[in-house]
Amino acid sequence: MANRKKRLQKGIESIERQIKIHEEKLEKSQKEGNIALAGYYEKEISAKKKDKEEKQRILKKGG
Repeated sequence: MANRKKRLQKGIESIERQIKIHEEKLEKSQKEGNIALAGYYEKEISAKKKDKEEKQRILKKGG
C-alpha cells in the first residue's frame, strides 16, 4: 500500500507541473491571438485537473 500512495502522490505532483506548463502556454497563445491553440490548452488543463482530482480521491480513500 505504501508504494501505491507514493506513486499516487508522485502522479499528482506531475499533473500539477503539467497544469502549470499548460497554463503558461495558454497565456502565451492568448497573447499571440491563436484562439484555436488557446482552446486546446483550456481543454487540456480541465482534463488534467479532473485527473488530479481523481488521483486525490483515490489517495484519500485509502490508496
